Amino acid sequence: MPPLFNFEVHTPHRLFYSEKVQTVILDLADGEIGIYANHSPFTAVTAAGLLRIKEKDSDSYRVAFVSDGIFEVKEHKNVLMVDDAEWPQEIDKERAIQSKQEAEKKLGDANFRFETDKAKQKLRRAEGRLKALAFEKK
Repeated sequence: MPPLFNFEVHTPHRLFYSEKVQTVILDLADGEIGIYANHSPFTAVTAAGLLRIKEKDSDSYRVAFVSDGIFEVKEHKNVLMVDDAEWPQEIDKERAIQSKQEAEKKLGDANFRFETDKAKQKLRRAEGRLKALAFEKK
């Protein structure tokens, strides 16, 4: 068995996940990263998208949606702090589709950079939720 490390996901409302895992893959603000045991310590800003976790006795990844946040890799524990985290079965598909359509419309109607940035963030969250739904019941 590969070496394991402690991994936690916190939201303002709950401890979403806390286990010893083999691997974690997630999106940072500047690209995707994979974390394994004994990774060098760092702190980074994360982007909304898929969180993939290879658990202790698994050959496949467990997938969840996570919003923007902060990821901290330490020697004793790796912690992801986000506003939202959802397993595929917790996602409302119709709401995610509606949110994506609204974001696309706002993106097309935006006149200022802050409007464009806000619409892009909303679109990324909606698309992340829809991608996570593709992993439901797998």
